[in-house]
Amino acid sequence: MAAPAGLRNRLVSLPLSRIRVIMKSSPEVSSINQDALFLTAKATELFVQYLATYSYKHGRGKEKNALTYTDLSHTAEECETFQFLADILPKKILASKYLKMLEKEKRDGEVREDNDEAEEEEDEDKAVGDSVGS
Repeated sequence: MAAPAGLRNRLVSLPLSRIRVIMKSSPEVSSINQDALFLTAKATELFVQYLATYSYKHGRGKEKNALTYTDLSHTAEECETFQFLADILPKKILASKYLKMLEKEKRDGEVREDNDEAEEEEDEDKAVGDSVGS
């Protein structure tokens, strides 16, 4: 027998109305069953709890008695189970380091493009020389 709506709301911490909005944002979803909504909310809650607990136990959280973003990003990067979150929880870097990385990539990209262009010109010269020599 299904639990009444009031009891269901007390069994999950996440707001069901927000989860319904997120689920309906998908174009494939036309209607949402109450049981599916409740189970999605509960599964999400358990997942977040597991991620936080794992990150706390395997990070520096024990030392500081706190869970930090660094702990979460480290878990996402190092633990195979959570690697799908690596893009969502990237390691923090300073803006100045990021700008230096961009500049380096831009310089490396320009050098590669120059080398590629020089190689293409050499290939074209060779092809023209071969056809003239025939």
